[in-house]
Amino acid sequence: QVQLVESGGGLVQAGGSLRLSCAASGRTFSRYVMGWFRQAPGKEREFVAAITWSGSTTDYVDSVKGRFTISRDNAKNTVYLQMNSLKSEDTAVYYCAADGDSTWYSARTRRSGYGYWGQGTQVTVSS
Repeated sequence: QVQLVESGGGLVQAGGSLRLSCAASGRTFSRYVMGWFRQAPGKEREFVAAITWSGSTTDYVDSVKGRFTISRDNAKNTVYLQMNSLKSEDTAVYYCAADGDSTWYSARTRRSGYGYWGQGTQVTVSS
């Protein structure tokens, strides 16, 4: 079992930065693929970024490439999402998610690929 708690959301002006954190409980955090998703009002939850258990490989949705960076610290059981050059269209509730190794190869960009979810943190970008 893994429990996930996000933090770091808030209100920021366009062009600004935020760093989201997701703290995980559970002794096997280092063996999980971690992902970030977001959901804007009236829209489906969409994939943002994912990272392998070792942190050596990452993946991003095209709209955030070059602006967002996902990373993890397995010693702290925490995954991060550094968000730079924020745009109004980045406004959403951001969720972190976790699942086993196989998710990376089969479903890392799909909501159905993750069995564990946090409660979400609101990010609002004002233009």
